[in-house]
Amino acid sequence: MFQRREFLKAMGAGLLVSVLPNLSYALAPAGYQRLLILIELKGGNDGLNTVIPYASDDYTRLRPAIGIPRPQVLQLNEQVGLHPAMASLMPLWQHQQLAVLQSVGYPEPNLSHFRSIEIWETASASNQYLGEGWLSRLFRSQPVPASFAADGVVLSSQNLGPLDGGARAVVLNNPQDFARQAKLAADQQAGAHSGALSHILKVEGDIRTAATALQQAPMKAPANPAEAPTAPPRAAGGFAQAINTLADILQNGTRIAVARITLTGFDTHGNQQPTQARLLGELADGLALLQNRLQAQGRWDDTLVLSYAEFGRRPRENGNRGTDHGTANSHFMLGGRVKGGLYGQTPVLAGVTDGNLPHAIDFRQLYATVVQDWWGKDARALFGGHFERLPLLRA
Repeated sequence: MFQRREFLKAMGAGLLVSVLPNLSYALAPAGYQRLLILIELKGGNDGLNTVIPYASDDYTRLRPAIGIPRPQVLQLNEQVGLHPAMASLMPLWQHQQLAVLQSVGYPEPNLSHFRSIEIWETASASNQYLGEGWLSRLFRSQPVPASFAADGVVLSSQNLGPLDGGARAVVLNNPQDFARQAKLAADQQAGAHSGALSHILKVEGDIRTAATALQQAPMKAPANPAEAPTAPPRAAGGFAQAINTLADILQNGTRIAVARITLTGFDTHGNQQPTQARLLGELADGLALLQNRLQAQGRWDDTLVLSYAEFGRRPRENGNRGTDHGTANSHFMLGGRVKGGLYGQTPVLAGVTDGNLPHAIDFRQLYATVVQDWWGKDARALFGGHFERLPLLRA
């Protein structure tokens, strides 16, 4: 049997695609017309300095050097607020399109970068090892329409993550690369003899067709340009570039079910304050840009954005003005159909010394909410157990 790893090696730096060996697509389910965008905060963002329990004296006790001063916090209520670098998210909060998810984690957490991100991206238990990403398992049992250019697009990373092990996944830097790299598939296809290889290249041909259309199609203007919101002026850097690349693809009519964008650098063991402030500012400005671009396309109500990371950080700062690997974390869900507000549990810091925090939301509850309430698919057999969905979405 043809091995996917050998095929990818042969493809070199070209279009990266993984394909199920027995691929069959059903008629287009309406649910996948709604887009999911996953934002990976690689390295383990510090949730306590992102969603800040500013009213807690124990927060100041645990973080005398790196704690965010109360006057600087962007208050969400009388107890918690956002890091001051995240001001671009406040309009979404005020319009109730931002859900702040507190104390997200899983039982028996693992503090290894490699293993914990594997748990998140396969949706496994901490003592369970699965060979496929959770989205690949979903798309195998409940496929994305064959008419879609791909199941998913991966930006700012070469790792397929939750799309690994079977999904039609494209690693993309910009729209031009999509078309240029896809041409390599055409060159390879001309010499294909193996039946398995031919099948894989057939799927690549489908993606190549979409890529060609993407390259040739004119940019579509908003239906009413006068009503299109103004782009956030501060959005810049690699994360904003990835946001714009994705928005350009969608604006030209390319259909995908999921996109994942990675923002890296959150492993802040030392000198955390300036590093995290820069990253959180880039994150917030990029998400505001995303909302801006997709609202102008009329797609914001059919887009759901969810952040994730391998773990959070410890409540107590370390001796290097940083934080070490921890457990429960804060995350965000946003979109035109999101029921904005606070979910989960604000961390209780009283009595905490060097320990870690318990979780209140199992991350698989979020995935089950996406699968069943966003896409209308069956999540019962996907995660190896029942995970209560959260009331995060409007109809």
